Amino acid sequence: MSLAANSAQQAVGSKRKIKKLRWWILVLFLLGVTVNYLTRNSLGILAPELKASLGITTEQYSWIVGAFQLAYTLFQPLCGWLIDVIGLKLGFAICAGIWAIVSLLHAGAGSWMHLAILRFFMGAAEAAATPANAKTIGEWFPKKERPIAAGWAGVGFSIGAMLAPPIIYFTHLYWGWQGAFFFSGVLALLWVILWWLFYHSPENHPRLDKDELALIKQDNEPDAVRLPFFKALKSVSKNKRFYGIAIPAFMAEPAWAVLSFWVPLYLANERGMDLKQIAMFAWLPFLAADLGSVASGYLTKLYTRLFGCSLVNSVVASSVTGAFLMLSLAVVALTKDPYITIILISIGGFGHQVISCMLSALVVESFDKGQMATVNGMRGSFAWIASFLFSLLIGVTADTIGFNPLFVAMGFFDLIGAVFLVAFIAERRSKTRPA
Repeated sequence: MSLAANSAQQAVGSKRKIKKLRWWILVLFLLGVTVNYLTRNSLGILAPELKASLGITTEQYSWIVGAFQLAYTLFQPLCGWLIDVIGLKLGFAICAGIWAIVSLLHAGAGSWMHLAILRFFMGAAEAAATPANAKTIGEWFPKKERPIAAGWAGVGFSIGAMLAPPIIYFTHLYWGWQGAFFFSGVLALLWVILWWLFYHSPENHPRLDKDELALIKQDNEPDAVRLPFFKALKSVSKNKRFYGIAIPAFMAEPAWAVLSFWVPLYLANERGMDLKQIAMFAWLPFLAADLGSVASGYLTKLYTRLFGCSLVNSVVASSVTGAFLMLSLAVVALTKDPYITIILISIGGFGHQVISCMLSALVVESFDKGQMATVNGMRGSFAWIASFLFSLLIGVTADTIGFNPLFVAMGFFDLIGAVFLVAFIAERRSKTRPA
């Protein structure tokens, strides 16, 4: 037995090493959240078709969206804690497997209530994506690289939404709305297999060389401490810095919910676009969001270089910049041109993703490894409480007052969040590290 074990260990140790493996791991995670958002946003793209085929009203559709958001809100801390306790590989694989299967079951939905139940279970499983994001960055990147890594990781959260309109449109064209749901579920199952085969922690990865492992571990962070679920929540809730992250997340998320679930319906009802036109243009805000994700990390470097900001203050400054860009959504109410509307919403998508990525970077910067997934899950719950409430508000008001007042509100929400970010997180001059 010992000879067999030694032989296996030698075989693992002799595997060819991959340079810059941490970035390939990030690509693997990015691919997973891309599929996550493809399955998630399929509902929004198919909303006009589903409303017609299943006789769904706008208010009933808001409850379908709300069921997903409620589950996503409730389960993010639990999924984060699960990932902290049993590990990123197994925890994320379990959750991704569940959301893939539920996506397949969408193809058999026969009523709005059936869809609402399925979306609840999908939301519960997909809630793992946000805490897994922080855990991946915290485990695989040294502190100096984490803002940039967070920016690139954020690409996955928007590229799936960007790809959803054309992919769902063409699968719907050939196989109907049932086939579109089924196709996205199959993609999710394929990714689960890739994750299980290729993801390992840095300490156990057979393809990671010693030099890169030393780079990842250079900050000498203490080993993760695993706490019981409620004790972990209590510990985080006592930390003032958590609220400096959670309140801005609360103010930011309604805009992303509108992009993900309501913009296709808005373009159909308010701008007169059909499904083909929606597929042609609805992906542009998510392309802008991808650019915002990538730009956010490099923006921190710019603030550090130009103004001598500390790492934390550069991240805060980047997030505040994103908040000012969100004012473009308020301008949507002033235009009737559908193409200018798309441009303005795209600027908002860019700004939102700058904020979102920088909030993830602050979680990784402000909390130890044993809490990162739990904290990011709690941050996500704050965000999705707002998302859930705002979707219900849209459902009961959009047919009477229209979307314009809601866009105006979204334009100013993030500036309110920025006040709390600066008050609770920004380092004062006496604490600023030298450039």
